[in-house]
Amino acid sequence: MIMNKKSLVAIALLAVSAISSAQSVYPGQHQGKMKKETVAPVRVESFDLKDVRLLPSRFRDNMLRDSAWMTSIDVSRLLHSFRTNAGVFAGREGGYMTVKKLGGWESLDCELRGHITGHLLSAYALMYAATGSEIFKLKGDSLVNGLTEVQNALKGGYLSAFPEELINRNIRGKSVWAPWYTLHKLYSGLIDQYLYADNQQALKTVTKMGDWAYNKLKPLSEETRKLMIRNEFGGVNESFYNLYAITGDERYRWLAEYFYHNDVIDPLKELRDDLGTKHTNTFIPKVIAEARNYELTENETSKKLSEFFWHTMIDHHTFAPGCSSDKEHFFDPKKFSKHLTGYTGETCCTYNMLKLSRHLFCWTGDSSIADYYERALYNHILGQQDPETGMVTYFLPLLSGSHKLYSTKENSFWCCVGSGFENHAKYGEAIYYHNNQGIYVNLFIPSQVTWKEKGLTLLQETEFPKEETTRFTIRAEKPVRTTVYLRYPSWSKKAEVLVNGKKVAVKQKPGSYIAITRDWKDNDRISATYPMQIALEATPDNPNKVALLYGPLVLAGERGTEGMQAPAPFSNPALYNDYYTYNFHVPADLRTSLKVDMKHPERTLQRTGKELEFTTEQGDVIRPLYDLHHQRYVVYWDLQSK
Repeated sequence: MIMNKKSLVAIALLAVSAISSAQSVYPGQHQGKMKKETVAPVRVESFDLKDVRLLPSRFRDNMLRDSAWMTSIDVSRLLHSFRTNAGVFAGREGGYMTVKKLGGWESLDCELRGHITGHLLSAYALMYAATGSEIFKLKGDSLVNGLTEVQNALKGGYLSAFPEELINRNIRGKSVWAPWYTLHKLYSGLIDQYLYADNQQALKTVTKMGDWAYNKLKPLSEETRKLMIRNEFGGVNESFYNLYAITGDERYRWLAEYFYHNDVIDPLKELRDDLGTKHTNTFIPKVIAEARNYELTENETSKKLSEFFWHTMIDHHTFAPGCSSDKEHFFDPKKFSKHLTGYTGETCCTYNMLKLSRHLFCWTGDSSIADYYERALYNHILGQQDPETGMVTYFLPLLSGSHKLYSTKENSFWCCVGSGFENHAKYGEAIYYHNNQGIYVNLFIPSQVTWKEKGLTLLQETEFPKEETTRFTIRAEKPVRTTVYLRYPSWSKKAEVLVNGKKVAVKQKPGSYIAITRDWKDNDRISATYPMQIALEATPDNPNKVALLYGPLVLAGERGTEGMQAPAPFSNPALYNDYYTYNFHVPADLRTSLKVDMKHPERTLQRTGKELEFTTEQGDVIRPLYDLHHQRYVVYWDLQSK
């Protein structure tokens, strides 16, 4: 539990100083593009994406691989199902001679087809804002133009890769696979194209989609509404709140409220943990919508239930790496250790928890939220991507002896592939925040942020987490008086801070911010050292089932490749959603026990060099979970006291 095309892309990205990004709308962003600004009081605000750049690091490496994959997908392939649905495509033998079809969840007979196009609309927009590279602008523009052509052909504002009859089936309560969930990706992607890539056509297209939805749903009865929203609809209500914020059109706010799911949200209003065995990633986006409602209307009930849900998740439903869910569902936390399976940690859940965390951090400036964000970012999101191929996982298996199971380039396109395109494009989004008093440093990732209002740029250089020190250089047009708030993580102690080589007294405690106020001049320097140590984190129901941590990092023991047969560790496209039924064939003699000196847990591991590699007296090789790929591992150990 948690406390508190490739070469073209590489050249284009290396031409700028780095990368970052975001999805959703956070307080402080997109000035001049919102007719309805945040009215709720906030403690800190987000920087615009274009103001942050990542510097070379493991995070940037992941981003480059993600960039190569997303730009290698032809726009014609992404648009083919849309054009086929609208009747604007015609080709020999159904186009098989001209357009190579996408597989998996994007197949022409899959009811979720089109969702990846929505995710990529967001990912291209975010990459463009983060880098200024025209390749992402061109890809996004081409997609928007193609989708607009389809919308015009379908008439009435409807836009999808599937017939409107799927929506009608949903309205009638008939079996259908989440059509509003898929439309949410398109709404969100088009909104992101407008906000991050200044695509005016995207705004016109998405407002027509909003008009269609209003005309479609306004005449329906309350009984029909409740029947319809029992089907998964993702965060479409968040998209409608954002569309309302951009346009000021009350019809879109009505649509957002229309998707209020009484059965899910009402218990949270009463501050009841009524999660049961509900579908986790169906649940979280509904709370994100409530968070946006609070920001736009100052509805205190929405604020309280959002905060209650976040703390309930972190305190009772979250594994050591920051992930949640078993086979996509909540479970009884009193049986926590019984749910360390091969199907834990759906990546979309963590993607959405990080989004919710950003909203709450803006409201509160609470360092414990940043602690969670760091934990989940390093241990789950960073490790979701295979560094050899750029493919991504659906789950983060915590079954001892399991391994990460990756997507395939042509025949997966799961939901976690879609959110993955965004995950690895937005590493810089939560490093820095600001308010009238100063700038907040939340994450220790090599990067640069430009604070235009202050005429100040902050450059962060570090090899964290391999080293404990991060260094900052101030660039200032003229001396500026402000405060630099350095996060003092709860996992550290006895932090040391230097300003221009002189030691600064640190009076704050872990789990807070070290505030340094002065007149900052060009080339002023700050150095912060956060000692890291080994710690144990037990499951709440079994004190003898523990995860090892080094600072914020979850460590895992290498267990080799015995019993892994091709195509492992990759999904088998010939099997139906094999990630959900995968047999890991864990060797019967695989050891999961670990001898620990409970009084001195730090003696359990010996670091072998400058890299983050440790050994035990039993001969285990232990490394950060994000570094364990193409082999089995152990995260939760069976404790043996020495």
